Amino acid sequence: MNRINVTKTYLPSQEVYQSYLRKIWDSAWLTNRGALVLELEEKLKESYHLNSLILTTNGTLPIQIALKLFGDQGEVITTPFSYVATTSSILWENCKPVFVDIHPDYLTIDETKIERAITSKTTAILATHVYGNPCNVEVIETIAKKHDLKVIYDAAHCFGVTYKGQSLFNYGDVSTCSFHATKLFHTAEGGAMFCNEEAIYKKLFYSHNFGHDGPLKFHGLGINAKMSELQAAMGLAMLPEMGHIINERKKVATFYTESFKDASNLKSLKLREGTEWNYSYYPIVLENEQTLLKVEQALNEKNIWPRRYFFPSLNKVSFVDCIQEMPISESIASKVLCLPLYVGLTKRELELITNTIKKQI
Repeated sequence: MNRINVTKTYLPSQEVYQSYLRKIWDSAWLTNRGALVLELEEKLKESYHLNSLILTTNGTLPIQIALKLFGDQGEVITTPFSYVATTSSILWENCKPVFVDIHPDYLTIDETKIERAITSKTTAILATHVYGNPCNVEVIETIAKKHDLKVIYDAAHCFGVTYKGQSLFNYGDVSTCSFHATKLFHTAEGGAMFCNEEAIYKKLFYSHNFGHDGPLKFHGLGINAKMSELQAAMGLAMLPEMGHIINERKKVATFYTESFKDASNLKSLKLREGTEWNYSYYPIVLENEQTLLKVEQALNEKNIWPRRYFFPSLNKVSFVDCIQEMPISESIASKVLCLPLYVGLTKRELELITNTIKKQI
């Protein structure tokens, strides 16, 4: 039996990718916002009705840039249920993470608990659209405006997701995405940051390009977060494949949902109403950690490798100075497992996965 990982990178046609590489060789322009980066930005804006975006070399730097601009070394309200990059970025920018527990069904930050965590030191809210499931963006926006806070969304899982008819990237003061090789849409490594206001766009733009204002002047402090032409070439080759990728992943997710419909001791993700999802992950929440470990071991024995994504709850990470208890996040983190989900999984493989799980629960 071939190894079945939690994900498998989708690779576009080599011929198509090579056609973009030839353009790079012809121009001898490899970075510094060349023609392919500009083309990819325009195609993404047009295809997904985005207000504005800036492509970056990975998906973490946009979070760090947003926090550098708007965190102001203060307290940042955030979720404990996310990939470690969310909390690490807060600490890296000398801000303090203030955790707010999550909703037990949507798994996103519980918006009803945000306001009580706000203090005079709070500068921003950094929330994650978990597994591509939107936060309650309307309530978060209302709270942020009331307390004069910036809202940053870690939307690493959200490529192609729409909420109430528009791209999820268009919500918040700044939204960020990862184009890592394991993601739905990828540029091998890469990412992007999105915003709605021209003034914020200008700050994000110069911040990702050393602070430059032309070749000899500077708007202010900046770093190098620019995407290369080689990365953009991969993105341009991937973009026409997105319809096929999402359709195939939908088939896998539908198979899982149908297989587990009678499993009362297993929960799937509840999507927020108004969401058009992208099938980026398929998490299952089991009864307890003991059951999870049994399931994981049984799958591993068949060379199937799901992932405990996200574990541990970030308020429990060793380098985070936190005495707060986050009972829902800690409970979910101990018993959530993401199942293999990618283009090319066969019915036989899916039946093996689901049958193995059902025997253990």
